[in-house]
Parts: sequence; structure tokens; C-alpha cells
Amino acid sequence: MNFLAHVFLSGADFDLAVGNLIADKIKGNKINHYPVAVQKGIVLHRAIDTFTDTHPNFKNCVSTLFPIYRHYSRVIVDMYFDHFLAVHWESYHSQSLKDFSSNFYQNLTRCTPRFPEPIQRFIQALVNYNWFEQYETIEGLGLILAQMDRRTRFDSNLAGSTVELIEKYDYFEQQFFNFIQPLIAFSQSKLSQL
Repeated sequence: MNFLAHVFLSGADFDLAVGNLIADKIKGNKINHYPVAVQKGIVLHRAIDTFTDTHPNFKNCVSTLFPIYRHYSRVIVDMYFDHFLAVHWESYHSQSLKDFSSNFYQNLTRCTPRFPEPIQRFIQALVNYNWFEQYETIEGLGLILAQMDRRTRFDSNLAGSTVELIEKYDYFEQQFFNFIQPLIAFSQSKLSQL
């Protein structure tokens, strides 16, 4: 799952959500440089990634894209699933996506200075481009993928990957529906153990 899902799956604990959001930027034992709640978010993020990577519905989607996008297929499916979460947001959250995003961004902007420069830049991009709401449309998703494409070291063609989403929209959406409830249940169980 991508950024929207990781924050959503964190529940109401803001610091834990921040850890879940920035976890990919924290390597090895650098986790110990952060407050306990942020550390819990990083641990939750890693558990969600493991669950996701091994889930049959996610793996089916990755296999569908693999002949074209190779090792970037997983990243693309993460993005597709964030798109579907945004599209169906009100089925999973009581607050509108607009309000959820706005509130999270406001709190995130207040805590940004406590992070290293690369994480600050990431947070600024997330907020400035309003990625959470951009996920809701295929055009917005395409813009985010294009931004990611420019930062990859190799020819990823992430920017062009919305073509397969459009062509097989019903298939990917159904895979998401079959995946999201088990993921929510897993995340809630994991949260109760942290």
C-alpha cells in the first residue's frame, strides 16, 4: 500500500501515523532516533508491507503487470490500491477525504522541522501536491506516478502505468475489494499489539 493507506491504517494516533508515513525513509537502527509512537508507526508500516507482499490478491495484480513493469510492478499496484481507497474512501472512513487530508497535512506541517532534510522535502511534496486527494482520480494518480518516475534511477515508465489501470480497471478494483478488509483486520490486530 502507498502513503494514503499507511496513514489510514494507523488509526487516530497522529505520531504513529507519521511513523507509518515516513517508514521507507528510515533505515536500520535509525528507528531508535525517533519517539516511541513514531517507532511503532515504522514497525506497523513494515508489517503492513509484509502482509501486502504476501497476500494472493496483491500478488495477482503484481503478476499481471510484471511482464511490462518488472520490479516496479509492486510499486504500481501500491499506487492503484491507494487510488481505489481514495475512490471508495467514504466506505472506510467517517471523515471526508478532503477533511482527513487537510487535518493530517496541517498537523504534519507543524512537526516537519524535527525531521532530517530528505524527509522534510518528502513531506513538503506530499502536502504541496496534495497527494492524498490526487489519488482519487486517474489523472491525479498519473501526476504522482510521473513525479515518482522522474526520481527513479532506471527507466521505470511509472508515468505510463495508468494505461493498464484503465484497461483492467474492474479487475484491479475487485482485487482491491478482496484485499482491503483482511488488511484492515490485520492492521487493527497489529496495532493492538504495539
